[in-house]
Amino acid sequence: MQPRKHQAVVRITHSAEGTRSVGRMLAAGLQPRDLLCLRGDLGAGKTTFIQGLAQGLGVRDLVTSPSFTLIHQHAGRIPLYHIDLYRVGAAEIPDIGLHEVLDCDAVVAIEWADHLPAALCPDALDIEIAFDDADENTRLIRVRARGRRSSQIISLLADNSDARTRS
Repeated sequence: MQPRKHQAVVRITHSAEGTRSVGRMLAAGLQPRDLLCLRGDLGAGKTTFIQGLAQGLGVRDLVTSPSFTLIHQHAGRIPLYHIDLYRVGAAEIPDIGLHEVLDCDAVVAIEWADHLPAALCPDALDIEIAFDDADENTRLIRVRARGRRSSQIISLLADNSDARTRS
């Protein structure tokens, strides 16, 4: 069954390893030029999710937040660009080389994507990671498709028996 456009999948994890596991699971269906836009409060698990994503893409080096360098490039079966826009204002986006990165044959994962103009990512997976108020170790990971390609990708999580799918 083809997923509907703008379908969302919600995963609940109870540990950092669980959050990494969701990233690894998603990586299985990614291709070069796929874009992931992550949002969430400080400490919610965006970098942890990307660590799992990187593992799933075959990245062997240490994945840390690129808060001060802005962009980390990692080699894997598919290259990964990990971008952190926490310290970047909208006016600075053209100066950091983001357009060039988006044109590469790589998976691009952007933390603090709410700083990013929507026009730069018309077909992306929006990933929001939120704390659960009842349990400090629990995270709610909501993955929403924003276009045709991202709707195809999201089916990997929707097909997982632990997932709850929402439109």
